[in-house]
Amino acid sequence: MSKRNLALIAATLVSVIYGLTFTVAKDVMPEFVKPFGFILMRVGGSVLLFWAIAFLGPKEKIAWEDFPRIIAAALFGVAVNMLTFFKGLSMTSPISASVIMVTTPIIVLVLSSIIIKEKMKPRKIFGIFLGLVGTIFLILFGKSIGNAPNAGLGNLLVFINAVSYGFYLIVVKKLMDKYNAFTFVKWIYTFGFLMVLPFGWNEFQAIGWHQIPTAIYWEIGFVIFFSTFCTYLLNLLSMRELNPTTVAVFIYLQPLFAAIIAISLGKDQLNLVKIVAAVLIFTGVYLVTQKKPATNNG
Repeated sequence: MSKRNLALIAATLVSVIYGLTFTVAKDVMPEFVKPFGFILMRVGGSVLLFWAIAFLGPKEKIAWEDFPRIIAAALFGVAVNMLTFFKGLSMTSPISASVIMVTTPIIVLVLSSIIIKEKMKPRKIFGIFLGLVGTIFLILFGKSIGNAPNAGLGNLLVFINAVSYGFYLIVVKKLMDKYNAFTFVKWIYTFGFLMVLPFGWNEFQAIGWHQIPTAIYWEIGFVIFFSTFCTYLLNLLSMRELNPTTVAVFIYLQPLFAAIIAISLGKDQLNLVKIVAAVLIFTGVYLVTQKKPATNNG
């Protein structure tokens, strides 16, 4: 199997995990843990995990001039990204949040064209359009999960999260070209932890640990280990073979997986709407990720 195909599989696994995270995280907050307190646990736990496996990576030293880029990656990829996402998710429904996340590929495409001069080919634009249509179709005619006490503000915060993540994908790409992922991801999370600490400390202290059911502890563990630790490693590894626009377009799969999970839990049902949306989304992802043959001069 080619490195590109492995990268595509890694990006797909990330979408599956994130699709499940929308529902899992909603179970935890805000009833048992407030959003910012949850983020402090999520980032803090990930810092320990990334430093614990640092020895598996090559012996590389980060140049001092690259630390500003690492700090920027921590700001956009950890602090702003996670704080706005969990706060927004606590106010809106999981599937509503997942559809807003599909704006990321569009944001990345625009940022890439400006910052790294990536050309916006008609095929990619059409693929993004198909994915967007499929996702909106799925959400408009699908059933939302969970409560949405302040959907307007929640959706705005999730959109800010999408913009922040778009910046992160652009910023971290140059680090990926220069270093192994194990070398710098621990530093990104360390700086990110320091950034979220002032926001999450009070909510973390307010957690009533004795009132949390065992199932919720497992869901907290899932978010820390799979939704954060595993997905960031998979994303960083996939970005070695894929450009930022291609990585970002896999966010289109998250609402699809979120719907599948909801159906499997008996909270939704399969119908023609979901099938049509799935076809559009997968077609869009295919168009964006498929490379043109080398013999094609068009």
